[in-house]
Amino acid sequence: MTINFEHRVAAHCETGVTSNMMNFYGYQLSEAMIFGIGEGLIFIYLPFIPFKGNSLKFSFRSFPGSIFARALKKLNVKIGMKRFVNKEEAMKEMDKLLALGIPVGNVVGLFHLPYSPVRVHFNAHNLCVVGKEGDEYIISDPCWHSTLLNISYNDLLRVRFSQGAFKPRGKMYWIKEKPVIVNVSCLIEKSIKNTCKRMIGAPFVSFYGVRGIVTMSKQIRKLEAKYGKKDALQFLASLTQAIEEIGTGGAGYRYMYGLFLYEAAELLNEPKLIKYSLEMNCIGDLWRELALECGRKFKNRTNASYNDLADKVLEIAETEKKFFVALKKEKLNNNN
Repeated sequence: MTINFEHRVAAHCETGVTSNMMNFYGYQLSEAMIFGIGEGLIFIYLPFIPFKGNSLKFSFRSFPGSIFARALKKLNVKIGMKRFVNKEEAMKEMDKLLALGIPVGNVVGLFHLPYSPVRVHFNAHNLCVVGKEGDEYIISDPCWHSTLLNISYNDLLRVRFSQGAFKPRGKMYWIKEKPVIVNVSCLIEKSIKNTCKRMIGAPFVSFYGVRGIVTMSKQIRKLEAKYGKKDALQFLASLTQAIEEIGTGGAGYRYMYGLFLYEAAELLNEPKLIKYSLEMNCIGDLWRELALECGRKFKNRTNASYNDLADKVLEIAETEKKFFVALKKEKLNNNN
């Protein structure tokens, strides 16, 4: 039992799976467009979460699962989404959908995923199950491989019910029926405005959007004095991992949003958005430079102080604020 599913590689698991599932139903949308209209771009810094070995303290995208749900809701696509208590029931429910020829998205843990090159306790990886042969499932994982893969029943069961933070609890999701084509252009405007609002429009929330970046810079300034050398370096290691590895990485999400703006410029016939696309790519570069400097600090290969690193973070905050203020103004002017 194998569904005729076109496997295409992607930069990010959730947007890649969503784009491939839409393509299965004859609806061509890039993962960058899914990311943009799904309002995936954000920054969240959670100062109350312990940072020792925990990259979930920093988030450069909206909560896992929200991009799929938000984007498809805007597109008027009917979806199913379910979690489970009973493990065997979770597998049987998925088998029923596969028997009907329906691809099934799954949220899994990375640590015990047999083919994963990354061994981290991250329970928000997405893949799509597209068939079953005997005791093995056929999966499309757009992030790790260029072809379909096989995984055993027991291995898939284990990663669907991974333990730790944000347990997936067998979460699966699917498209209920063939989507009716809608005009994507009309969704882009509102999505851009909402993203701008979330990045610069939360005046009393110090851990959200641009203000969250500023709060993190203040935290970095006093890291060593407050936590000691070892724990301060662990903070930098966790931040570096969040920028470069978790999901697509914080910098990667900025590049993806830049591509969304580039595609939006063509669809809306607004060449000015190309300038914003290029500026967002430069912001992604700033995040990567920060990760590189944090890595050097962790390995004792730089003389940069924690104040120097904090200054780099503050520079990013100021650059992102300037960017989203200008983008918001641009969209408001276009509507007048």
